[in-house]
Amino acid sequence: MSETLQAGDNGGTAADKPAILLVEDDRVTRRLIARLLRKAGYAVEEASDGSEALARIQQQFFPILITDWEMPEIDGPTLCTRVRALALEGYVYTLLLTARDTKEHIIAGLESGADDYLTKPLHEAELMARLKTGARIVALEQNLRAANERNRQLSITDALTGAYNRRYFSEQLPAEIERCRRYRHALSVVMGDIDFFKKINDGYGHSAGDEVLAQFVQLTKRSIRATSDWIARYGGEEFIIVMPETGHTGAVQATEKLRAAIAAEPLVTGAGGVTVTASFGVATLLPEGEDAGRTVDQLIAVADARLYASKHAGRNRVTGA
Repeated sequence: MSETLQAGDNGGTAADKPAILLVEDDRVTRRLIARLLRKAGYAVEEASDGSEALARIQQQFFPILITDWEMPEIDGPTLCTRVRALALEGYVYTLLLTARDTKEHIIAGLESGADDYLTKPLHEAELMARLKTGARIVALEQNLRAANERNRQLSITDALTGAYNRRYFSEQLPAEIERCRRYRHALSVVMGDIDFFKKINDGYGHSAGDEVLAQFVQLTKRSIRATSDWIARYGGEEFIIVMPETGHTGAVQATEKLRAAIAAEPLVTGAGGVTVTASFGVATLLPEGEDAGRTVDQLIAVADARLYASKHAGRNRVTGA
């Protein structure tokens, strides 16, 4: 292998270049290639065969895979095919190294899932050029994935409050109920409503009312478990909080803490401080018992009835039964 890397070709560091998994069963060749890649600023992990590489890439995501063709057990083309079948967090740009330079072998390698190939013995400048191409493709794919995720979030999020919207709620709650039954966990649903919200709009203005709604959601998000619980805007000043794997007592206690936090001090708006209280109704679905067969609509109806009971009893309270 030629070693003619110029000092000026080292641009960039491992922090701004995609990580590489290098797969080569020949130890001397692997160490030589790895040294060149690290000199060029890439973070490189090494694997000695296809089986090890397949295990490594499932444990840690590598945007670029460089693999030899001829290896015991799992060869390069087979490794490419198996990597393509994995559900990974992003696209893996794959460069296949081979001493086979016939069109038939090149086509077979590309059809196995490789993005590009290099014939041995490797020419260093060509290797670096191919990697730059791979890095550009990886960056484009990551930007596209990020843009798609932003668009997805916009499609399921209420623009004013930052809570999930009615569409997300309608799609996600049935899935949560199914998961509750499959894994035999409790599921609690809390319906909340800001008390006298019309008076807030009339007295402070709709802009202040919008700020109150947004701050209500932020207070709620800080009060619930970020890893599992979620809040959706059900309509107007009504919200639904979904608490997977939470029994009735735990849900009532968590909601009571939220209610107290909202009422503790005025919310700051452009029109001044606004004293806000909220009422809540809690319903729980258990995987066993007479309530196990509740539908989405029935669960919501129970939470709504208990919210109405809180309103009827004087507001600023939590009703769980």
